[in-house]
Amino acid sequence: MKAPNDYRLPSLDALLAFESAARLKSFEQAAEVLALTGSALRKRIAGLEQLLGLSLFERQGGSLRLTADGQLYLEQVAPVLQQLLDIPQHRRTVQRKQRLILCSPPTFARQVLIPRLDEHSRGHPQIDLQIQLSAPLSNISNGQCDLEVRGDSLDAPAARRLLDEQLLPMAAPALLARFRPLQLPADFARLPLLRSPLEPWRPWLQAAGLDLPEPDQGPTLLDLGMLLEAAANAQGVVLARPSLARSWLAQGRLVILGKISSPPSYHYTLDIPLPSPAARELAHWLQRICRDAVAQGNAHAQG
Repeated sequence: MKAPNDYRLPSLDALLAFESAARLKSFEQAAEVLALTGSALRKRIAGLEQLLGLSLFERQGGSLRLTADGQLYLEQVAPVLQQLLDIPQHRRTVQRKQRLILCSPPTFARQVLIPRLDEHSRGHPQIDLQIQLSAPLSNISNGQCDLEVRGDSLDAPAARRLLDEQLLPMAAPALLARFRPLQLPADFARLPLLRSPLEPWRPWLQAAGLDLPEPDQGPTLLDLGMLLEAAANAQGVVLARPSLARSWLAQGRLVILGKISSPPSYHYTLDIPLPSPAARELAHWLQRICRDAVAQGNAHAQG
């Protein structure tokens, strides 16, 4: 065998990425077959092109095609890859898992996803699910997500909303005890209101018929989980979705103040940047647990 140092040898992963994309004529389908994200597959192919000093693919309209150099290279490497794949010792004894990356705002992940994750794992053992947290109200995608829960939609139609419900004021019993007797909603002027750009108070105050300004005292919190925890620690009244406050409501750390509600300023929606059958199945599961969360939150509100 000739000295390996005399050659520029690409990685096997890069060759498999190239062969799969050439055979399927799609980066997205090749990524799904290899259990990669689309960006990871493109990086492998880009590295191979840089190593060879050749352009292997070209896009014409919406289709992916091999260049003349790419076609020649495929004819050279495909038989070698097939020989490697035909070796019995290279076969997996255990089914390969497919990785899915789900991006979500922190409070949604902690209050909706995490309590039901074990259910998904038991029902889909072939899926390697990874959850990454995204910044609230961020309209920037990192390009790595198979599915992305977004909490920044101002006008999403009802059919696209994951948590379609109203906001209700909530407070800790210890806070309410300090201000007794209370006549609600009139005595809201006496209560400290927790503030956040995520859920301003003005729409609810108008619905309650209260001519009060947006609160301007106390810290501004940019995370719904922090708002709920601050309220549970008797620091003020929070305006929140019952579905996201279920754990605090169930423990009695928060109680709902009356029946007056207002629509949320922002809606949660689901995008699928890297569609695949597994991603669509996960989306259906996610929509179902969101409906369950809303139903459980409504039960607290009506109780």
